[in-house]
Amino acid sequence: MAPICCSSFFETAKVLRPSREAHCRNCIVELFETIRFISTLSDVVPRGSPKVILSGLPLTDDHPMHPFAIDAQGGLYVDLGSATNSCQVQNRKPNSPGIQPCTELETRAGIWRYDANRTGQKFSPAERFVTGNRNAVGIAVDSAGKLFAIQHGRDQLRENWPSLYTLERGANEPAEELMELERGADYGWPECYYDLTQQKLVLAPEYGGDGGKAVGPCAQKRGPVAVFPAHWAPNALLFYYGPQFPTAYRGGAFIAFHGSWNRAPSPQGGYNVVFQPFLDGKPTGKYVVFAAGFAGAVKEPGRATHRPSGLAVGPDGALYITDDKHGRVWRVTYRGPATAGIEAAPSPPFRASNPVPKTAVPPEGVHPEAGSQAKGSMPLPPGVTAAQIALGDRVFHGQQGGATCAGCHGSDAKGTPLGPDLTSGKQLWGDGSLQSLTQIITDGVPNPKEYRAPMPPVGGGQLSPAEISAVAAYVWTLSHRSAH
Repeated sequence: MAPICCSSFFETAKVLRPSREAHCRNCIVELFETIRFISTLSDVVPRGSPKVILSGLPLTDDHPMHPFAIDAQGGLYVDLGSATNSCQVQNRKPNSPGIQPCTELETRAGIWRYDANRTGQKFSPAERFVTGNRNAVGIAVDSAGKLFAIQHGRDQLRENWPSLYTLERGANEPAEELMELERGADYGWPECYYDLTQQKLVLAPEYGGDGGKAVGPCAQKRGPVAVFPAHWAPNALLFYYGPQFPTAYRGGAFIAFHGSWNRAPSPQGGYNVVFQPFLDGKPTGKYVVFAAGFAGAVKEPGRATHRPSGLAVGPDGALYITDDKHGRVWRVTYRGPATAGIEAAPSPPFRASNPVPKTAVPPEGVHPEAGSQAKGSMPLPPGVTAAQIALGDRVFHGQQGGATCAGCHGSDAKGTPLGPDLTSGKQLWGDGSLQSLTQIITDGVPNPKEYRAPMPPVGGGQLSPAEISAVAAYVWTLSHRSAH
């Protein structure tokens, strides 16, 4: 598809073939209600006061945002993401069973339909259009009026069910699903998830699943029309009908993947825009990575340079990609023959790293500062040895014990949108003592004060008492380095 040009509104973008998609609409969604502004094509900003279209939407728990799409008939389709990860009795807790029946399905984990032209509507269970969608952030309507959504798949198969899933399977399952939505359909959550290896819906462990073999009621659920790698976090879906790109792209779907946090200790994934070809209104063939390199040198929520989140097409067919990390917008244009084929993005000029080593490391860890004066910057808690700190380092970074500390707090422990900065010295829980840290790690944090993601007991891993003590000591050293 070369040549292609990508620029931001502030400087030339050095991303590799960034992509195009983010839905431009005359509505704005807020956490508490959907509102409408009046605007015309010539307006730079909306005119007049906002009108409330829909209010009373649930605002709590794991997925409080409400993305939406509007079809040609004025149908307003609103996502209500699940309140929990997998409808457990204790959310995100190891070995906690699923609630029978999952009562949150009455008001969550589905898409509701309202009238975009009618003001003063109130949310209620009665307007549910489809169910069993865990968190369908990207919603789009194709040229034939068919509705599609792409959802964030469930988390923590390995962390919550270590006897059934290996670290590798936990990182690579389940799929992110692209679904064609039809009124009344059930897409399976929380009882089912899509197994990428077997290419089918299988029974979730909370509901009697055995690690991927049992199917049970999932045989009667509606499956996806296309699937993508686990935990990539799709945030936007756009069908392309613009006049600028080659004909092969017409009618296909662009998807912006925000990027994973919970593939640790395996490399994180996503942080890109992909193109899924369509033919006659159905996906055909495998997706290609259309734009990559957004994260920069480190694919990790807290350290990525940019994270693609939205997509839109301009009147001239240019594709716009938005970033919610630093507010960048890219404009992607094409100059070339209309007969060019679909191409994947070239390899980045740098290779994004994953802070967790992919190869075997010495049991004592790798410490480049060993023997230098920098070692003096790592204080030790009373009675703790350097060997224990080294063990805690390995546990924190997922090299031992299966915990996902670095996934939420960042490999540098300076925090991500999911977990706080552990190096600042600020204590959200407890008094910062070694005893207090040990207790917090052991019990977890089911209801965070400032972050939406609960911390599971022992970081979602299977840690021995010695490993818990070691990682608590390591966290203690992180919070004392700046003052040392």
